[in-house]
Amino acid sequence: MLNQYETVFILTPVLSDVQMKEAVQKFKSFLSEHGAEIVQSENWGLRKLAYPIMKKTTGFYHLIEFKAEGDLVEKLETEYRRDERVIRFLSFKLDKFAVEYSAKRKNLKLSQTEKKSEE
Repeated sequence: MLNQYETVFILTPVLSDVQMKEAVQKFKSFLSEHGAEIVQSENWGLRKLAYPIMKKTTGFYHLIEFKAEGDLVEKLETEYRRDERVIRFLSFKLDKFAVEYSAKRKNLKLSQTEKKSEE
């Protein structure tokens, strides 16, 4: 059985929109190529960091939720370390309660989007 994981990474703010999307696509492709099933992906945009990292005070935040074998997380984090565009990352395994919460949050977002499109 596959475990469900969530990974959040912060990209350097000096990237253009195209470069940022390219970096995100690289990691999504990496996951797909290694047999992961991407559940959802969210771009949280440019946000202020809690503290400066490498003299940067902002960064592009992105979340990817995926199902995969446990050893894939280690490989993904190695990819993050090799990519100079990534300034921070965090990956963790979701327990059954976190999976339920994530599904509820996703459904809530979908219903809000549908209401906006009807207006």
